[in-house]
Amino acid sequence: MLVYEHVVQRYGKRQVLDDVSLRVERGECVALLGPSGAGKTTLFRLAYGAFPPTSGQVTVGGTDLQRLRGARLRSVRARIAVIFQSHNLVDQLSVEANVLAGTFGRYSTFGALRTLLAPSALQREAARTALAHVGLEERARDRAFVLSGGQRQRVAIARAFVQRAELMLADEPAASLNPELAGEVVSLLLRDARERDAAFICTLHQPELSAGFDRVVTLEAGRVVGDRRNAAA
Repeated sequence: MLVYEHVVQRYGKRQVLDDVSLRVERGECVALLGPSGAGKTTLFRLAYGAFPPTSGQVTVGGTDLQRLRGARLRSVRARIAVIFQSHNLVDQLSVEANVLAGTFGRYSTFGALRTLLAPSALQREAARTALAHVGLEERARDRAFVLSGGQRQRVAIARAFVQRAELMLADEPAASLNPELAGEVVSLLLRDARERDAAFICTLHQPELSAGFDRVVTLEAGRVVGDRRNAAA
């Protein structure tokens, strides 16, 4: 589902990734560990085509992201759900509208605007179902700015759930949460990926949160220094 082949990434003279090769199969859940500056977030951003690698190749479902532009790139990105550490919610919109933003990649600009301003009954039901999975169904009408940090993260997860993506990417989804809530958030993501047989790659600072993943990949100084099956998964 996601393949890195001999990927090198430089920012100016600084090399962030050094000949990284890695495969994530459909239905596989992979935790990506490593210290700050190891290259985890860069590897993550390459997976949804935020920028091309300096050299090497990144493919999603067999498609080379570097070769895509415009509608074709948007079509591939619609198959990828992204959960950012910063949540990336629109504060003045309702929780429901923020969740439905996860479906915008399926539509034209007009269709996305219509979903935002006048969602159909089916769309609203999908948003409520996703919010129910994260325990926030009763907050659907609230504006995002009134939520706590943990609640905002749950909305970001619901937004990913409603997308029904083949590949889920989560960048430090538990970094700002207390240990109990962090474990709960990671468990929610793992459960959703396994229920849908989606590939899931998640960058983590806390090694203890990797116990439920199929594989644990460790990066140091831009290189893969560990890749093991997780017996506890």
